[in-house]
Amino acid sequence: MIFSIRHFFSLLFTCKHVTNLDAYLCRYKALCPDTWPHWKGTPAEGVQRLIKHLGYKPDEYKMGRTKIFIRHPRTLFATEDAFEICKHELGKAPVTSDKRRLAFPEGVVMILAMSIETCWRGLQARKERERRAWAVKVIKKFIKGFINRNQPVSMDNSEYLAFVRQSYLTRLKENLPKSVLDKTSWLTPPPIMQEASVLLRKLHTRLLVRKYVRGISAQQKLQIKALTSDIFKGRKENYPQSVCRPFADTRISEQDINIRVLQLICPEGNKYSVPVIKYDRNGFRPRFRQLIFTQAAAYLVEEAKIKQRVNYSSLKGVSVSDLSDNFLILHVTCEDTKQKGDLVLQCSYLFEALTKICVVTKNHNLIKIVQGSVRFDIQPGKEGFVDFKSSSESMVYRAKNGHLMVESARTKSR
Repeated sequence: MIFSIRHFFSLLFTCKHVTNLDAYLCRYKALCPDTWPHWKGTPAEGVQRLIKHLGYKPDEYKMGRTKIFIRHPRTLFATEDAFEICKHELGKAPVTSDKRRLAFPEGVVMILAMSIETCWRGLQARKERERRAWAVKVIKKFIKGFINRNQPVSMDNSEYLAFVRQSYLTRLKENLPKSVLDKTSWLTPPPIMQEASVLLRKLHTRLLVRKYVRGISAQQKLQIKALTSDIFKGRKENYPQSVCRPFADTRISEQDINIRVLQLICPEGNKYSVPVIKYDRNGFRPRFRQLIFTQAAAYLVEEAKIKQRVNYSSLKGVSVSDLSDNFLILHVTCEDTKQKGDLVLQCSYLFEALTKICVVTKNHNLIKIVQGSVRFDIQPGKEGFVDFKSSSESMVYRAKNGHLMVESARTKSR
């Protein structure tokens, strides 16, 4: 006998020629109104009632105490066909129109569950396919945007450039410098953010400076000025003219200091920097330099080169005259002939620089105010002199005796 694949799998899963009465009743009870939805008697009585309703002939089946034997396959196929039709009728019927809708046989539940699962998996697969198609489209668009990243903004690169801006700003927010002195940790911007990065850096620096200034009380500012007064009042001729000039945190912005120098002094922290004129120890030729005070040493810098490093532990003192000039001589301990000697410097912000070095070194007795002439060491065993005198105008030159002559104009007393 030829039968469908559907029949074969149905019989393979659920029915055999010999079947338990419970299983037979549970599967086919929906075919008889008396057994649906729940049979309250014994399984044997329920199966007997079901067989009678289906019209089985006496020679088509045989019942035992716990099992039923179906002799002809056609009987089983006919029962299975009737069950398939019954399932569709149960699905179409209103919920309250038939008492057979109150429950489902085990086979119906399994088939419905498999159908729902198939539909759900299909829906999930379609969503996954759409998501992957969208991802491929976005990736291709970003690749094209990366290729055209240096071109003017267009449809090809607008989304990529927007992502670059957002990514840079997010990373910058998490890595902002914590100190005004920290100029090396600012993130390198992408080309499209160069101008914005410069503006943001200036704003952030101003914010840090504002926080620092607000953090310094008026009492602390007066203490710095008071220290300057204690050192120079009545002892240096041009001090009264400097009182009205407010002190600054630094006179050289870190953008004007070479990056290589900043990297070398960064671990020590840049406390103060100021432009100076350095006079050679031999010949007294003037040279423009930068004087930088860190937490550990003073640095004399020429562009990208550190010309001399003076540890505060080896700094014996700083000499200035009592006249109106702006010269200072840093006296350094020099024990080796290969070491450089004392520094002869000219600084437009003399009182500010001297006060800063006293604060940084925590030595308020470092400054020595002298009259007439100052001796300085060129190297061990060799010395030079700087002579100071008042004049009608300011001049700096090498005298016939080989000394550096500093003439300063007289100032009117206040």
